[in-house]
Amino acid sequence: MIPSHIGFIMDGNGRWAAERRLPRHEGYSYGLDALKRVLGRCAARGVDVVSVYAFSTENIRRPDEEINAIFDVVRKFNLSYDGSMRVLYMGDIDALPEEVARSVEYIESKTASNKSMTLNIALNYGARDDIVAAAKHAYDHGAFTLEAFESGLASAALPPLDLIVRTGGEKRLSNFMLYEAAYSELVFLDKYWPDMTESDVDVIIDEFEKRNRKFGR
Repeated sequence: MIPSHIGFIMDGNGRWAAERRLPRHEGYSYGLDALKRVLGRCAARGVDVVSVYAFSTENIRRPDEEINAIFDVVRKFNLSYDGSMRVLYMGDIDALPEEVARSVEYIESKTASNKSMTLNIALNYGARDDIVAAAKHAYDHGAFTLEAFESGLASAALPPLDLIVRTGGEKRLSNFMLYEAAYSELVFLDKYWPDMTESDVDVIIDEFEKRNRKFGR
């Protein structure tokens, strides 16, 4: 069975650039090229939703040059995208620089009626903050149930997260969709994100189809 919803932790952009004697921040533009390849192949294979980790709440501690490079890539993508995907964002968008926040509002509005695959971008996002917000949502509504809690998550409108893929050689989730990951399959790749190809997507999906998902049973 094809995964309906895949999450990608796009790790290794800076290290990819450094190994090529480029400034670390240049890796993010190459990472966007990789994202386009991955999205194209996911759509062709029938994936409904792709969630990507673009910028975590902890990433704000990185050098300004690197942060600005990430935001510049995000803004340019938002303002130039003209495809058929629906593009959504989750995270504390209001805390971002105004031009970035405006670009998020622009692309979400522009693609709201698109009917093909959904791209969900986690930007200035942290799963622990999202869990706290969902708990507050349930409290405010006086309903301490699973349904009330889950309806307060940033991912509430998305299908269950079937698979999480992390590139870059690290084997951790780094505060990405922790609640949603409860029964997700996990794939960790040693290659850096800018090196991702359509063939890698095929290998990942084919591996997923071989797994026997038991959901704790």
